[in-house]
Amino acid sequence: MGADLDRLVELLDLEPLEVNLFRGVSPADGRVRVFGGQVLAQALVAAARTVDADRHVHSLHSYFLRPGDPAVPIVFEVDRIRDGRSFATRRVVAIQHGRAIFNLQASFQVFEDGPDHADSMPDVVAPDTIARTDVRPPTAEARRLGAAAGEAGEAEPRDQPIDVRFVQGPHWAGRGAREPDQDVWMRADGALPDDPVVHASVVAYCSDLMLLGTSTLPHRGLVPDDDAGFMIASLDHAMWFHRRCRADEWLLYHCHSPSAAGARGFSRGEVFRPDGVLCVSIAQEGLVRPLSSGHPRDEPSEPNASRG
Repeated sequence: MGADLDRLVELLDLEPLEVNLFRGVSPADGRVRVFGGQVLAQALVAAARTVDADRHVHSLHSYFLRPGDPAVPIVFEVDRIRDGRSFATRRVVAIQHGRAIFNLQASFQVFEDGPDHADSMPDVVAPDTIARTDVRPPTAEARRLGAAAGEAGEAEPRDQPIDVRFVQGPHWAGRGAREPDQDVWMRADGALPDDPVVHASVVAYCSDLMLLGTSTLPHRGLVPDDDAGFMIASLDHAMWFHRRCRADEWLLYHCHSPSAAGARGFSRGEVFRPDGVLCVSIAQEGLVRPLSSGHPRDEPSEPNASRG
């Protein structure tokens, strides 16, 4: 594994404090808030640590309540709500400074046979035909340098644990509005352990990287600066794990936003394995507030910031 992926796997390896209590930390990468995908993935790991190994996550539903402080460890408290013969249910509360910043409810199931069908994967170009891209918009300095070089403001990707390839190109490369859809190839930047909990949690981490930003695509160009014209923050996030997948193999993330209203954007995502099989479905709603609306850019009550 690369150094950045090593650090991500370490972040997901929570420290057990007591029965049903775990502690996680955040990377020292200069963020002012904890990345929502990180606390989501860590909470999933905490829940999975309290169920039998033959039970695998099949769904989760979560709410982002307050901004996370990257400088302070996060305590995850797990409530073992139910252990049945086939299913186990867990509730997880992430706590900082004595207050809940995030909660998650997850359900785990033993493997069972049953009816099997799925939507087909979109017909898109292969990932090896697309340049690797940073999941974050370039800094203002990088945009100036790119524009000076005639490269439409693109820049070399910064260090990151996930290899990301935008099929339609990153949204910050152009200033115009476009349809609320994007397809993104993604995989961990190196080999991961075989533990299925690691792969599910890395997929959960990735699921928050670009989904919410899809809801802003039809509205880009309507604000002064396409990269910084919206305050974007996750509100809730749900995932359904239909089939196993490896996060260190190419996965196609198909994102679509059917609605944006009331300063909230709603997006759905589907994750497909390299063989074209649908493995995960995702839904997310988040704050999508134009900064020109008069609201302050940062408010203490807003939930965890999410990348768009």
